[in-house]
Amino acid sequence: VQLQASGGGLVQPGGSLRLSCAASGSITSINVMGWYRQAPGKQRELVAVNHSGGSTNFADSVKGRFTISRDNVKKTAYLQMNSLKPEDTAVYYCYVAGMTTMLTGFSAWGQGTQVTVSS
Repeated sequence: VQLQASGGGLVQPGGSLRLSCAASGSITSINVMGWYRQAPGKQRELVAVNHSGGSTNFADSVKGRFTISRDNVKKTAYLQMNSLKPEDTAVYYCYVAGMTTMLTGFSAWGQGTQVTVSS
């Protein structure tokens, strides 16, 4: 299973970015798609996750500003980030968990994409 994340970059405070995470490989089903982030000197933290049943979880710090969605056909998740703040600056990691075609569970991390919010 491979993950390809994209969409990071430099944005001014108050701006928006959209991250994408596409999964590929021998996947039968995906249970969880989401993002974590890690700022310099800090631990990796949950940003947002989307479960196959439709439920979502967000970090308190991003509620009301970030939304997460997924396209099950494309095996792709999207993180729309609005009203970005300097404290959102971090490396964002895509995370996916599910079932392979061999009916074994898997979890995978993307390569990380830098998001920098600065004027």
